[in-house]
Amino acid sequence: MPAGERGLRPELNNSPHQRRAPGLSFLTGRRALCAGLALLALLLAGLFVWRQPLRAWLVNLSGEKDLLPQLKALGDVSAGLLRPAVQTADLTPVQFAGVNPFGVNVFLEQEVEPEKRELAVKLAADAGFHWLRQEFPWEDIEISGKGDFWDHKFDHSAWDKYDHIVTLAEKYHLELIVRLSNPPAWTRRGGNATGTYAPPDNFADYGDFVATVVSRYQGRVRFYQLWNEPNIYPEWGERPVNPEEYAELLKVGATRARTADPNVVIILGALASTIELTPTPPYGLNDLVYLQRLYDAGAAPYFDILAMQGYGLWSGPTDRRMHPRVINFSRPRFVRDLMVRNGDAAKPIWISEMNWNAVPDDIPDKRFGQVSEGEQAQNIVLAYQRLQAEWPWLGVANVWYLKRATDQWEQERKPEAYFRLLTPDFRPLPAYDALATYTARPPQLGRGFHQEDHWALTYEGNWQTISDRLAVLGQYRRSIEADASLRFTVDGRRVTLVMPPGGTAHPQASVDGRPIALQPDRADPARLSFRVPTGTHQVLLVGAFAIDGLIIE
Repeated sequence: MPAGERGLRPELNNSPHQRRAPGLSFLTGRRALCAGLALLALLLAGLFVWRQPLRAWLVNLSGEKDLLPQLKALGDVSAGLLRPAVQTADLTPVQFAGVNPFGVNVFLEQEVEPEKRELAVKLAADAGFHWLRQEFPWEDIEISGKGDFWDHKFDHSAWDKYDHIVTLAEKYHLELIVRLSNPPAWTRRGGNATGTYAPPDNFADYGDFVATVVSRYQGRVRFYQLWNEPNIYPEWGERPVNPEEYAELLKVGATRARTADPNVVIILGALASTIELTPTPPYGLNDLVYLQRLYDAGAAPYFDILAMQGYGLWSGPTDRRMHPRVINFSRPRFVRDLMVRNGDAAKPIWISEMNWNAVPDDIPDKRFGQVSEGEQAQNIVLAYQRLQAEWPWLGVANVWYLKRATDQWEQERKPEAYFRLLTPDFRPLPAYDALATYTARPPQLGRGFHQEDHWALTYEGNWQTISDRLAVLGQYRRSIEADASLRFTVDGRRVTLVMPPGGTAHPQASVDGRPIALQPDRADPARLSFRVPTGTHQVLLVGAFAIDGLIIE
């Protein structure tokens, strides 16, 4: 069963205005009320004078479409201003954050015909996706027993379709995020009685499986996610979720993977955003509490990327309300704050699943919220715009999901069916078309620190990547030709070029075709800055020079 169905726990959070539970509120009483009333009075006074600009501002603040929820959100935001601000360390260099952000979840192993499997991959590439998040279920590969990789039911190698998936990704120039989860029944003494997603009795069996997969695809697959949503039921089986046990499983899997391939990148099992505080079935554990216990258990060295789910649920991607008992699209900022406070600011967050539910009116189950197909398309594009403009520490965001192989969910009238981008018969929906249009636009740099290998940077001419332990994250780029160039689009007011240690050569710079002067930083001569007007601008740097990063403010 896909994670989108198991991970949201929305029944505890019925609306964006009723998702708080008693006990954890940081501020109640007169200060919040007074602040909200004061802002509300100012709002009402200007409502008729600046009606349209004000409504646009409220949408951008709250992610809400209607006026009354917008006014409620304004009070929530004003109360939030009286709480301590989250620390996201936007100017900290972060590895694996400057990658192409466009990813999508696929179920390629469920496509029986190889031709349909290839068509799905082709359509993902046509939409502009760079990443395919695909599960390699342990139960579907090492099916019958330890070391047995033969599908006895259909009498062929269990690796066949997974080999084909890897080959298809290469053919269409896509990268795979391979999720390794779902143990076979033989790994547990009680078989599936303890839950089909329960961990194995012997974590070494999982380590052996991870090592086998990583060794098989060494040099072809680099990114592996170890488990999925371990903080909620039933992803840890018919048993309480346990961060300390998962930390040990992660340690075993990551250690074996890195031994098999030193270049492998380990992604934490995606944390489901939930406010639950009861770890026993059928509940789960708050993602922030769970993550802190992972850090306390010593899990940090065993993952390179933190993963979480990023569903918008009942409000849009511009919802900026910050409350730990509210689930909305801003929740990655809380997770980032916790990472910073645990000394893990150099790692990125990747979103494993992201979307809004376009469930039809005639399906009564609205537990994932409800938007129209047009609103779904708009929200996904706005989500990508926000994470690129505002969250420099967030790398890939994988849309949930491309398509299912059958219409089983539609026949069962499940709302989970309506996160899709394509119908089972490959018909594109508005969200697919909107993404195809958006991904074709030139990328741009938003605020924050960006590495010299950021996907939005275009290098022309002869450039070399230099390893240097004194450089930011150990590498920088250097041109050796006077006409070598670096181009990028920027949305910011101030741009700073970070030169590597000993770098003294300065490039010629222009903004929108007009030459500009680079100003050395008084405190650090290795940094050159210039200002640009508000809006989006094209920057061109030409010359024989070196660059170790860019800061956009």
